[in-house]
Parts: sequence; structure tokens; C-alpha cells
Amino acid sequence: MTRPASSVFRRSGLTLDLWWIPRALILGLLAFVIFGPLTNLLLWTVAERWYFPHALPIDYGFSYWARVFAPRGNAMESLGNSLLVASLTVLVSLTLAIPAGYALARLQLPCRAVILIAFLIPQAFPNLPVYVNVARLFYQIGLNGTVPGVVLVHVTHGLVYAVWIATAAFAAIDRELEQAARSIGAGALRAFRDVTLPLAAPGLLASAIFVFLESLDEFTGSYFVGAPDVNMLPLLLYSAGAGGNYQIASISALLLLVPSIGFMLVVERFLKSDVLSKVGQ
Repeated sequence: MTRPASSVFRRSGLTLDLWWIPRALILGLLAFVIFGPLTNLLLWTVAERWYFPHALPIDYGFSYWARVFAPRGNAMESLGNSLLVASLTVLVSLTLAIPAGYALARLQLPCRAVILIAFLIPQAFPNLPVYVNVARLFYQIGLNGTVPGVVLVHVTHGLVYAVWIATAAFAAIDRELEQAARSIGAGALRAFRDVTLPLAAPGLLASAIFVFLESLDEFTGSYFVGAPDVNMLPLLLYSAGAGGNYQIASISALLLLVPSIGFMLVVERFLKSDVLSKVGQ
């Protein structure tokens, strides 16, 4: 009969638990997978010279930061365009998602599940052939190489998050609260504005953040529809990485990473479990 490892290694009343070894190995591996690439990214942002076989940069400095933010650099213009496009994408997506989410959550619509699945269609097909044809169509109508054209492309992806989370947010609100407001004389619009909308605000805020992050990181649509007239951070990151300039690429990636981490913390704060449980229902 095999005895537990703790009993085998029991000496003088002390117990040696060997289960900490695989636990430590697993935690160490997870930490390496998560923080290893981030550490490498941070090192490249301050590396002046770094080449094989050196495990760490030879020289450190911030000269590449100065190049990125120089007046002739495209970083500030790209950052401004990315923030502008992401903000407009959020505005358009929520303008469409709030009435759509409310209708899907409150009304007995036929084929409701089909309507929700239809918003997943832009995610169901490869982006490359879709955006090539979108760019050809936008070129014919004068939207190629414009901010509105890029915003429209980003909205097609952002609506997935906006509509699904907005539907879940409205579905999580008790209908009796609206009915109580209606019973004391409030109209449908006022009950929605004063009761339903404030209660759904955390979920709508979370959907806005998801849309913002999706737009901020979108590359394929920005490249085929916006380049070269609309410079954006993902395009700057790609061109710097393709050219072997890993310092500038890492600095651009860090500029994209910081708002992503901040917004995800906001999502964790506002997106509650009762909203998540309603997603897709």
C-alpha cells in the first residue's frame, strides 16, 4: 500500500508537503508567460543597443522616445487619430446599440436569437478578403482614406460588443421598476431616461470600453481603408516592426497597452456578474 508523500517525509513530528513543488512550477510558468513578453517589451523601449548573444541590452537610453515624439514623427498624429476614431466608433456604436439592446431585452421580437447571432457575422469571416472589398467600395464612393470610412469599418466590429452587452445590461434590470415609474405618471421615454438608463449605465460603460479597445487595436480595417492618409498607432507599430525598428515598435505597443490595461480595470469595476449572466440570453 502506497503511503502519502507527507507521511513518508514525516520526521520528528514535522510534515513535509511536496505539493508546493508542482504548484510553484505552474505559477512560475504562468508568470513567465504573462510577464515575460511584457518585460521584453519594456526593455526594448529603453534599449539603445541590443543584439545576440547578449541577454540584456548593452546600452540604455531614451533617444528612441525622443524620435517617436519628435515633431517630424508620426506618433502624436497617429495617437490622436486612433483616439479620435475610437471615440467616434464608441459614439456611433452606442447610438445604435442602446435602442437595439433595449428592444432585444424588452420586446418579444421574432427570431431574437438570429438577430443576436447576426451581429457576430463580421467576426465569422476572415478580415482580409472582407476589407479588400470594403476598400474597393469605399474608394468608389469617396470614403477610402478618410476618418469616417475608418469609423464605419470599426463600427461593424464594435457593434458585436455594444449590442450584446447592452442587451445583457437591460435584461438584468427588473421590469417592475419601469412599471412602477409608469404607474405614477411617467411616460415611456421618461421612465427609460430616469430609471432604466441610469441602472444600465455600468453595463453600457463596459460595452463602450470594449468597443474603444477593439477600435484602438484594429489594424486590418485601418490599413485597407485608412492608409496612408489616416495614420494610426497600429499602422505605425506594424511599419516599425516590419522595418526591424523594435524600439519604436515597442514604444508604440506600450502606448496601446497602457489605455488597454486602464480600461480593463474599469471594466472589472463596473461589469457585474448579473450583467455577465445575461449575455447571449
